[in-house]
Amino acid sequence: MLIRSLAACEEFIAGDRTRLRELLHPDKQPLDLRYSLAHATVAPGETSTPHALTTSEVYYILQGQGEMHIEGEVAIAQPGDAIYIPPQARQYIANIGTEPLIFLCIVDPAWQSTDEIVFEPEE
Repeated sequence: MLIRSLAACEEFIAGDRTRLRELLHPDKQPLDLRYSLAHATVAPGETSTPHALTTSEVYYILQGQGEMHIEGEVAIAQPGDAIYIPPQARQYIANIGTEPLIFLCIVDPAWQSTDEIVFEPEE
């Protein structure tokens, strides 16, 4: 049995400037998984850097309110929302609330830094 506590996961700043903690990753634990699972945080008033992955991704919003941007489309994201992000889609999320925006990121196949393209922030 493998149980990972969020508190035991090292926090780092991802290429898109979100604070991440990887909970499950098949390259880091002896797991038979295709996907990776991370916990992400964007501070109030902050925005992740526009980026794209060669893989598909799902955000599941746990706390806060965000404005999700995917390929020019914009939608409000709030707790309980699951957002599908297709492969190669330019995307970013802005925290438009007063509390941290916290969400889970599921990447399939599992996230690799080489699968991510980070763009210049939009003005």
